[in-house]
Amino acid sequence: MAVVVVESPAKAKTINKYLGSDYTVLASYGHVRDLPAKDGSVDPEDGFAMLWEVAPESKKHVRAIAEALKFDDTLILATDPDREGEAISWHLKEALAPSLKKGKTVRRVTFNAITKNAVTEAMGKPRDVDMELVDAYLARRALDYLVGFNLSPVLWRKLPGAKSAGRVQSVCLRLIVEREMEIEAFRAREYWTVAATLATPRGQEYEARLTVLGGKKLDKFDIANETAAELAVQAIRSRDLTVKSVESKPAARNPYAPFMTSTLQQEASRKFGMGAKACMSAAQRLYEAGHITYMRTDGIDMAPEAVMAARDEIKRRFGATYVPDSPRMYKNKAKNAQEAHECIRPTDMSLSPEKLKVADDQRKLYDLIWKRTIASQMAAARLERTTVDVGSADNQVELRATGQVVMFDGFLKVYDEGRDDEDGEDGARLPQIAQGEPAEKRKVTPEQHFTQPPPRYTEATLVKRMEELGIGRPSTYASIVSTIQDREYVRKDKNRLIPEDKGRLVTAFLTNYFRHYVEYDFTADLEGELDDISAGERDYKDVLSRFWRDFTAAIAETADLRIGEVLEKIDDFLAPHLYPARADGGDPRVCQTCGTGRLSLKTARSGGAFIGCSNYPNCRYTRSLSAVNGEDGAVGDRVLGEDAGDEISLKSGRFGPYVQRGDATEANPKPARASLPKGWTPEAMDLEKALRLLSLPREIGPHPEDGEMVEAGIGRYGPYVKHGRIYANLPEADEVFTIGMNRAVEVIAQKAGRGARASAPAALRDLGEHPDGGKIEVMSGRYGPYVKWGKVNATLPKEMAPEAVTVAEALELIAAKATKSPAKRGGAAKKPAAKAKAAPKAAKAKAAPKAKAAAKKPARA
Repeated sequence: MAVVVVESPAKAKTINKYLGSDYTVLASYGHVRDLPAKDGSVDPEDGFAMLWEVAPESKKHVRAIAEALKFDDTLILATDPDREGEAISWHLKEALAPSLKKGKTVRRVTFNAITKNAVTEAMGKPRDVDMELVDAYLARRALDYLVGFNLSPVLWRKLPGAKSAGRVQSVCLRLIVEREMEIEAFRAREYWTVAATLATPRGQEYEARLTVLGGKKLDKFDIANETAAELAVQAIRSRDLTVKSVESKPAARNPYAPFMTSTLQQEASRKFGMGAKACMSAAQRLYEAGHITYMRTDGIDMAPEAVMAARDEIKRRFGATYVPDSPRMYKNKAKNAQEAHECIRPTDMSLSPEKLKVADDQRKLYDLIWKRTIASQMAAARLERTTVDVGSADNQVELRATGQVVMFDGFLKVYDEGRDDEDGEDGARLPQIAQGEPAEKRKVTPEQHFTQPPPRYTEATLVKRMEELGIGRPSTYASIVSTIQDREYVRKDKNRLIPEDKGRLVTAFLTNYFRHYVEYDFTADLEGELDDISAGERDYKDVLSRFWRDFTAAIAETADLRIGEVLEKIDDFLAPHLYPARADGGDPRVCQTCGTGRLSLKTARSGGAFIGCSNYPNCRYTRSLSAVNGEDGAVGDRVLGEDAGDEISLKSGRFGPYVQRGDATEANPKPARASLPKGWTPEAMDLEKALRLLSLPREIGPHPEDGEMVEAGIGRYGPYVKHGRIYANLPEADEVFTIGMNRAVEVIAQKAGRGARASAPAALRDLGEHPDGGKIEVMSGRYGPYVKWGKVNATLPKEMAPEAVTVAEALELIAAKATKSPAKRGGAAKKPAAKAKAAPKAAKAKAAPKAKAAAKKPARA
């Protein structure tokens, strides 16, 4: 017999079905060792020696494998077929070294899909652990550690409020910040287009756009304003139009390549709004269940047998006309593509999505993968594109109508890719139009347009950009995007990534003092060197030595920097965006409130940054970094009106915009203020809205049960209703002003029921059985969702969605919680119970003398 080790219990369960009783299949639950989070874990002075430590939650898993090896002579490491999987195998081999000394055999197997054929074939082709892949992992891990543990302290000392800096995360953050700066610097440009509704002699209408005016072909900005647009309209209306040419051309659309990691994440985001982490979590579960091939890949080629299976399925479902004459071959054009693995595809082409019995998120993702894979081997779509030019006899005016007809749908019958932006392709069908016939003018319409700034990144478009630049790898995209959000450098709003003030400051600091290390080319080149290490073309210690020599020199240069000097440098760096030129030509740094102070960058105790006046405390003008607005580039105080003799004004502070009643005086040092709730913009504020905010909290009325007043208000955690000590959240700020007693009592009762544990919380999901027995469930709790196993309740991290948590992740959380609270572990709970039975006897024994003494007192009496 042999002991087979994989990463997760789900994977172990699937593989165990294929291997049978001759093998013991165990799970390592991911990585078993890591570098301790302290100085000295990587020692550059000792040849970059690394100090590894078995994680507390992994010790029991390592012990279980060691116990199994007492009875078996062969250890088969069957972790994932990438660098990370190779690293896990190496760590297991090192951690189990004491159990492997006495003639034990260690072999490594890999498979791209968890199917019976793939697993049994892999078992017949064992090999040793690939030390070149391990060296690439060691280099990457050492680089990340050295950057994190040397650069982060510089940030903490020189830039208050900064959390930490990562090697690749900082470059990713720079992409988001620079895109936001492009948006802020963007100035919209006006332009006009003119469209006409024309009709054939048979009365059939069609749309055409003006393309030639005054005998000259129009460029985008040639019709610059409304006056020019009206002149163009008159030029069309004053002329008779005839059809000058009708041209129809055949066209073809080829299918898209099958998915790799980045394109799967992009399409899942476009079509389902699924984040990179949620996408990979669902894909992981599909892979572990044997439904798809390995999901962390930058390859788009498909195994020959899979290609033939796809062609057979296409023929069976849609007919021979949908099968191309020869199989389609794809090659990745992305920078630094490793082509190490196959594409992401179903393991069984005949297993359609409707037959799959899995959770909804997995079914949606499988449907996407199945359709994309099948479509990638289908015939091209055949189209007919028609262009009609209509003009005047004097050639001064010409309009163009375009149309498209699908003659044969081909792969479009199954799948069409989503788009990040509208491409403006006109797919309208045109009526029958003949050359030389007149075109009747039914309507001529001018339309105003403005150029648009570049869009903010979504997780999908960010991953796409990182891939184009060669930054990161398939196994790291999701974690990079999650990390910068967890550190609160970036927030996600309506699926778009927006940099926070902290993120802007970190990027400005690194760009000024460590520019080389946040350059896109440098990061991509370093990724290339790591690829060379994995190919055996470089020594990983040489790469580390060269990096460390230059990096320590850059760190040393910042030793004498003062915080004031850093802020001044960052202020200058961000100046074009913080203080844009004023329309009147005045100095944009002059405070618009007091007229004499200078505006500059300042940091708050909370770690955020804001723009403040040099005349503080006499002038309390402040605004946030992202509040650049209006012609003078600043959002100053704005008077909204008066109420009961008090001036009601809108102000902008370091924590955002707020409204205020009156001014601060000696008699009233703290005038009434109210922050603008989420979703309320300063531009939309007026006197009525300000007074509503300043009137809070609002009394709804006495509670029908006890007569105590019920109130509605907006607090630090958002809108709420309050009864006694019970605060219940409301979904929208506007509801604070409209909520009635019935709704308020209902919301309060729901909150009171949860707080008093009136009923057991409902399970959100059932994850199945724990390896040690007992059901694992995802629950909804008072303090957020958590996983439950027996008496162990482990809270989900805020970035982990309840609908996306996997069995492996749940087991890790449970193991970590049980390690902290041994008495709550499923297996350990029985021993204290045995002691508890004996406790009453001891209690009786101790209580007996007191009972006798109590009995004697009446006798003496």
